[in-house]
Amino acid sequence: MNGLSGDGNIARQLEMKQPQVVQSMYIFKQPNIGDEVCEHVDSTYLLMEPTNKLLGVWIAIDEATLENGCLWFIPGSHKNNELNYRFIRSNSTDPNEPLMIYIGEKPVYDAEKYIPVPVPRGSLVLINGLVVHKSEKNLSNLSRHAYTFHIADKYESVWSPLNWPQETPTYKFPDLYE
Repeated sequence: MNGLSGDGNIARQLEMKQPQVVQSMYIFKQPNIGDEVCEHVDSTYLLMEPTNKLLGVWIAIDEATLENGCLWFIPGSHKNNELNYRFIRSNSTDPNEPLMIYIGEKPVYDAEKYIPVPVPRGSLVLINGLVVHKSEKNLSNLSRHAYTFHIADKYESVWSPLNWPQETPTYKFPDLYE
């Protein structure tokens, strides 16, 4: 999977100037027990200024259907999303306090506006960092695995120091063009 998320072709086609992979994960949505992913906006967790510099890349390892928990989107929701709800580092040194907290008011989205996006195995879905999306539980006898990663275009932008993933002196986000 490292080679897949390290390929800069998508970023080049989208004219990103300094793309870096800031987060990746393999999603195991197992048959009959794979849980839902609640509605969210990726930039809630991975904020940049300006906010239009984050792109999610979601790859269907298995076919994604209505029954096994395909993605659902609110079309156009990225166009006027003010992003007042955030998941940030708490900076607490108290071991009894959480390391991460939500701040702001959680938005309420109109359930009627969602559309399902079933896709065949091997499909690649690009997700604007401000678009509202979710997935339902896997109610089928088939798995629905996916590999996803997020690309941040660091050109003329600022990565929030309150985001949960951060570069360190010994770890830098992989640059797709180097």
